[in-house]
Amino acid sequence: MKQSRFVYVIYIRTSKEKLWQALTDPDYTRKYWVNTQQESDWQIGSPWCIRFADGRVADSGKILEIDPPHKLVIEWRNEFIPEMHADGYSHMSYDLEQIGESVKLTLVHEIDLPNSQLIHGVANGWPQILSSLKSLLETGESLEATRDLPKELQLKG
Repeated sequence: MKQSRFVYVIYIRTSKEKLWQALTDPDYTRKYWVNTQQESDWQIGSPWCIRFADGRVADSGKILEIDPPHKLVIEWRNEFIPEMHADGYSHMSYDLEQIGESVKLTLVHEIDLPNSQLIHGVANGWPQILSSLKSLLETGESLEATRDLPKELQLKG
């Protein structure tokens, strides 16, 4: 087990295929993930990044494991907040399990570093992002707070 770890579980009324698309398709991520998009060809070993609307790279890494629409593991490093960037690479995984009309989405974000600034930061961000994703898939609208990058983050990087 990694030294710093964040685990979040959420149930979303949708199918695994729709949730997978919403997690990986830039047209979806822009709607609920502060107007960012993910870039990758979604193959093991391929580069991956999250890019802000202004073109800056927010986070980068590579695909470590992928099994659509069941599991995704990404090597992940923050690129725009110096104290998080200094932590180096972490691992983030999504596990999707269909349970009736809902999908159980389990997110684990971890790093081999005690008291990680990155894990502290994502522990604040992931619940809001995933709640917004849930709202988008279940109602057609994301949470307003997650539609655009907060002003304090627009100044970073």
